[in-house]
Amino acid sequence: MTKRKKSNLLIYVILCIVTVVVLFPLYFIILNSFKGKFFISKQPFELPTGKLFAGITNYVNGLERTGLIQAAGWSLFITIASVAFIILFTSMTAYYLTRVKGKTTSVLYYLFVFSMVVPFQMVMFTMTDLADKFHLRNPLGMCILYLGFGAGLSVFMFAGFVKSIPIEMEEAAMIDGCTPLQTYFRVVFPILKPTAITVAILNEKWIWNVFLLPYLVIGISTKYKTIPVVIQMLVGTNGNKDMGALMAMLVLSVVPIIIFYMTCQKYIIEGVVAGAVKG
Repeated sequence: MTKRKKSNLLIYVILCIVTVVVLFPLYFIILNSFKGKFFISKQPFELPTGKLFAGITNYVNGLERTGLIQAAGWSLFITIASVAFIILFTSMTAYYLTRVKGKTTSVLYYLFVFSMVVPFQMVMFTMTDLADKFHLRNPLGMCILYLGFGAGLSVFMFAGFVKSIPIEMEEAAMIDGCTPLQTYFRVVFPILKPTAITVAILNEKWIWNVFLLPYLVIGISTKYKTIPVVIQMLVGTNGNKDMGALMAMLVLSVVPIIIFYMTCQKYIIEGVVAGAVKG
């Protein structure tokens, strides 16, 4: 066996191990979602057969206790609207900061970059106070907050891609009579499609799964609860928790993410390849 083949075999083995490590938690959750809640803690790794098998009871109980369907609707609305806001506004911001050179734009760019390293815990109390003052404790307000938290990384990624776009293309469009906005939407934005999809995937994942932000802003006493918030309600207090229903709801919560990934898989690969070529 040549040195190259040995190297490829080693990489293959490492990737297989990483795949197992990543997929095992999902396998564990699916496995236990079909067990009776009293058997999960006693026999967590046993297959759900015989008396361990609970059918879809956990799913029915979880849906009845949490109102997951309504929560999924609010989560879907907030996620789609937030991602749309992030892609539209941050791409335009990155385009402006990249094309308009000056001290002000440089300061703004580095402020966006700096915001990526600021932990959420540092600003969460101030953020909740501002949410009260500006009446943001609703789904549309959540979209505005997500836009703020997602702007740093998104502007950074879009700015890096805009720098690789030849400015001659924009000059040609302006010679043909396009306004700056027309130039952006007809020439620049279509070229940003791979980066836009990458930004959408990165933001969609954390917006869909985040618990603390909607819990602090929307809370559990309104009808706008998102999926992570209603699932957390199954944990209960003083050991009063339904692990079976909890596992079942976790399975249902990841299904939209998997569907989204499978649908956009082709575009994800295109984005990675385009980024490699541009870089």
